[in-house]
Amino acid sequence: ANVWKEFTSLFDTLPLSAAIENQVFCPHAGLSPSLDTIDHIQALHRFQEIPHEGPMCDLVWSDPDERCGWGISPRGAGYTFGADITEQFLTTNNFKFIVRAHQLVMEGYSWTHPNTCVTVFSAPNYCYRCGNMAAIMEIMDSIETRPEFVMYEASPEQGDKKERDQRMPDYFL
Repeated sequence: ANVWKEFTSLFDTLPLSAAIENQVFCPHAGLSPSLDTIDHIQALHRFQEIPHEGPMCDLVWSDPDERCGWGISPRGAGYTFGADITEQFLTTNNFKFIVRAHQLVMEGYSWTHPNTCVTVFSAPNYCYRCGNMAAIMEIMDSIETRPEFVMYEASPEQGDKKERDQRMPDYFL
């Protein structure tokens, strides 16, 4: 129980976002209608559990959408945000694009909002049943160069439990 408490306490101190070379914004999920600038994000009191609503919640739950503006998230937390919102945030803060990781994408990564927002999902075969690829994004020496993606599948050991049990030698049972 103590290890679990220590990990949950640790999670309450992890950064809400990061910036690469002050040109790429990296939240866990997305943007918030309450946070126009990086200064607003830095002013948040981070050392707490993520609330069920508000700007911290938005940074870890919001998703890009094809519709313009802000929308109600079908997840029940955060918002959806359109390409216009992404462009406004990038322009205000002098960023080139947003990198996020919160949403399952079957191909491992997916660009949205005319190549200004990319979702990079690094958990292959999510929950051992989604069959998705995973990806890692590589930013080259120059931020002006379009990033590259290394894609990978789940390891063979991560297959169906029934299939794993059938392959396991008797002396391991």
